[in-house]
Amino acid sequence: YDKAIEYHEKSLKISLNKLGPGHPHVAYAYINLGAVYEKKGEYDKAIKYREKSLEIRLNKLGSDHPDVAYSYNNLGRVYDSKGEYDKAIEYHEKSLEIKLNKLGSDHPDIAYSYSNLGGVYDSKGEYDKAIEYYEKSLEIWLNKLGSDHPDVACLYNNFGRVYEKKVEYDKAIEYHKKSLEIRLNKLGSDHPDVANSYNNFGSVYDNKGEYDKAIEYHEKSLEIWLNKWGSNHPDVACSYNNLGLVYGKKGEYDKGIEYCNKSLEIRLNKLEPDHPHVAFSYKNLALVYYNKQEYDKAIEFGNKSLELRLKKLNSNHPDVG
Repeated sequence: YDKAIEYHEKSLKISLNKLGPGHPHVAYAYINLGAVYEKKGEYDKAIKYREKSLEIRLNKLGSDHPDVAYSYNNLGRVYDSKGEYDKAIEYHEKSLEIKLNKLGSDHPDIAYSYSNLGGVYDSKGEYDKAIEYYEKSLEIWLNKLGSDHPDVACLYNNFGRVYEKKVEYDKAIEYHKKSLEIRLNKLGSDHPDVANSYNNFGSVYDNKGEYDKAIEYHEKSLEIWLNKWGSNHPDVACSYNNLGLVYGKKGEYDKGIEYCNKSLEIRLNKLEPDHPHVAFSYKNLALVYYNKQEYDKAIEFGNKSLELRLKKLNSNHPDVG
């Protein structure tokens, strides 16, 4: 990320010198910087650059231009990640309003807005509202893209995640199966999106208490990610993390700790030391040590996790609880 920021800052400097501070190309440079800071988990910096980009677009293009809608969408996404869900909804609704006026009610970009709103309501814990928006999105995508398009698979995946949170596990599995079937047919058996589907199956079976099945799916996911990304990628860390948690629940604590440590090691190497994903790794280690009744270790890692989450997220974010 630091290298990416360095190059984007160079690009921004050139654009500012050559074109001036109000040029649309400068807005793109701000967007790129915002995107990297978002991935880094530095949400306030991401918002700062997104707002600079929005300001230029409003001045140059007017308040109802599709690029302004795109800027509102980006701000909505960052506020969602930050846990400021009402602000996220506000920006996604602004984006949707422009798109409806400019593109019509059945344009694929409208489906993306509905999907984004569904995602925020999902994060907010308003699952029925999330499903309502996902259904609106699905209707457009089925009409515009057909029933076997990867975007439809992505939406089925979202339905599966929401139904999992609603503790409707059989329904969740049904949607994940639909998603996986499309992905296998359209993308092939070794595509990262297929790994994502296996990962989601693993999560549902974990919550169902079917730990051996959960491990089976997480191992399938891990195998694809190792082949695609190598052994030091954040997606690999995600699989190790999930395997660690399942083994912890199975009572195989040493195996659980081993996988959680593998996940933490990758995240410390690949991400900033105060990235939210590092905090989650500490939290998960705390959980396994707690279940192992090693309470001093559990407190140690729990405090590390809380310290990072308080630093990166505001105090009322659900992940700080």
